Amino acid sequence: MSRPSLTDLSGFVAVARHLSFRRAAELTGVSRSTLSHAVIDMERELGVRLFNRTTRSISLTEAGAELLRRTTVLLRDYDEALDAMANASGIVGGTLRINCTETAANRLLAGVVPVFLRQHPQVALDFVTDGRLVDIVAGGFDAGVRLRDSVPKDMVAVPFGGAVRFIAVASPDYLADHGMPMVPDDLLRHRCIRHRLPSGKVHRWDFEKHGQEAVIDVSGALTLDNPRLMTEAAANGLGIAFVPENAARRQIAVGGLLPVLAEWCPEMPGLCLYYPGHRQVRATLRAFIDTLKQARID
Repeated sequence: MSRPSLTDLSGFVAVARHLSFRRAAELTGVSRSTLSHAVIDMERELGVRLFNRTTRSISLTEAGAELLRRTTVLLRDYDEALDAMANASGIVGGTLRINCTETAANRLLAGVVPVFLRQHPQVALDFVTDGRLVDIVAGGFDAGVRLRDSVPKDMVAVPFGGAVRFIAVASPDYLADHGMPMVPDDLLRHRCIRHRLPSGKVHRWDFEKHGQEAVIDVSGALTLDNPRLMTEAAANGLGIAFVPENAARRQIAVGGLLPVLAEWCPEMPGLCLYYPGHRQVRATLRAFIDTLKQARID
């Protein structure tokens, strides 16, 4: 029986992780048809079906799930062996894959990425923005970026960028028509722009002042899943939004938005880059962390 190559196995893992030939093709740089033919050839060579396919979706068979489990370990060991050689030689190169939110990506693109790529032109950075908290090991990422409170306990966390703050904001016209809320409970009588999380749940707004906490399940006619869109909607007078302060900073500076309940919106632990603590740190990831620690990030 002929055996699949490492390239074939890497393609299989990409398809299996994302359950999408299109997405796997985008991430691997291999055409969709090439991946499809490679999987078909693997199934023929191994004598088992790896995926259940319909015109609308694909899913792993039991054999496919077992191959994914074993192949993930194999490829991880392979990568770690190559990383060890690279670390020994001091080579900083290859592709560094990072999973993060759109907000985190914007901050890294502004303050870290230009410096890093200028210092290490042989490195390719691959950012995947995702609001969900994903398993970066299973997803094949070198690192992730999330708020400190969301970092899994078994990961090594590198804080950067200082504390963050979520604030409530509304346009001057909206507040002129509906009044300024004085305490969080006043929001229940206002039109609020709700935030749908990647999990599908609607975010409840958290406030705190001098140790007194308030969690408000706001109501409103508009629900969005992107802080930037929420900020623009608030600036257009559609209601009160609760967003990261940096998302609203420009509109506040030009007078398009006013802070609401500012004294009830304290700072919270900021962003962290995190990575698995059980594996050797690649020289490329270490170089990125060094740049991150030295950068000034607003």
